[in-house]
Order: sequence, then C-alpha cells, then structure tokens
Amino acid sequence: MAFLRSVPLSENGPVIRGERVWLRVPQTGDYAEWANLRGMSEEFLRPWEPEWAPDELSRSAFRRRLRYYQRDLRDGTGYAFFLFRNGDNKLLGGVTLSNARRGVSQSISIGYWIGEPFSRQGFMTSALRYVVPFVFNSLGFHRLEAACLPSNVASRRLLEICSFEHEGFARKYLKINGLWQDHLLFAAIADELRT
Repeated sequence: MAFLRSVPLSENGPVIRGERVWLRVPQTGDYAEWANLRGMSEEFLRPWEPEWAPDELSRSAFRRRLRYYQRDLRDGTGYAFFLFRNGDNKLLGGVTLSNARRGVSQSISIGYWIGEPFSRQGFMTSALRYVVPFVFNSLGFHRLEAACLPSNVASRRLLEICSFEHEGFARKYLKINGLWQDHLLFAAIADELRT
C-alpha cells in the first residue's frame, strides 16, 4: 500500500469518510447484514451483475470473497469497500476498485452496487464523490475506468454526475447475468477532475 496518502487506515485497510456515507474494507462480521441486503435486493441487482453462484449468499462464499479482497489489497491490485450510512452505520452497498495497472498506465476500474431499499437516494453519488479523489490523491492513479450496460440509465447518470466522460462502446464486453453484453465505457482522469 505504498501509494496510500492522506486516508485514515484501520487495521484492515483504508477508511473513506464523507458527509452522508463512509466506506471501509469488508470484514467477517459484515456477513449477516450483507447477506440480508443482497438477498432482499436479488431481483434488483441480478440484471446488472455477473451471474450469481448457487451458493452466492452463503457464509463460505462470503469468506472466499473476503480472502480475495484481502489478497488484492495486500498486492495493491484491488480495493473493495462496503458503503455505510453515517449515523446508524447501516450497510447500503459496495464499491470495488479492481484490475489495477501501474507502470505507464496508472489506471484502475470501478464497480459498485447498492441495495434496493437505498437506491435513487443519492448514497452512491455521495460515495463516488469521495472514492474518485481517493483513487487519484491517495492511491496515485491517473485514470479511473467504468463500464455500464446501455440500458442502465441510473448507472450512466451516476458516472456523468461524478465527472466520468463517456469514451466509447464495447461489444459483448462483460458477461452479465449469464450473457456477454455490450457496455458503454467511461473514464475519469486525475488532472481533469471536476468536483
């Protein structure tokens, strides 16, 4: 984590604090709340995500997920966060930074999800307004990339609000809900950031 600057660190990794929300690395004790939120939001989330495994919400699958997150954090290749509401610390969703590329690229990709009860309330917009500067100022990346399905109007609008520019179209780019699907490509650049 040599690139971390100006972000508080817990014993488990970085913590990002904002006015409405805060983010931290997922922990074992998050399982019940995570499984409950994902379970009640399944129909809402499935159209936008990779196909769920049969044991998607099991404790063992969650533990595997945490090991993967910890490995990426240790190696500096990815940073997973759970998103919480200030005040009551309610789990709202998650943000994942993945596919970190250093060297001449200095780029990383972002993905996110929000539980259905908390959608369209501005929580993810608040989160990304703190995560984007974290990527550039604390992790030292130059470019933050995102992709969304053309039909995901809410995600597209979120990216535009958070200073991402539409850069292109990728045919059958990611396997979402069991099908290879086209995606719109977006990016935010460190020295072009509008806040």
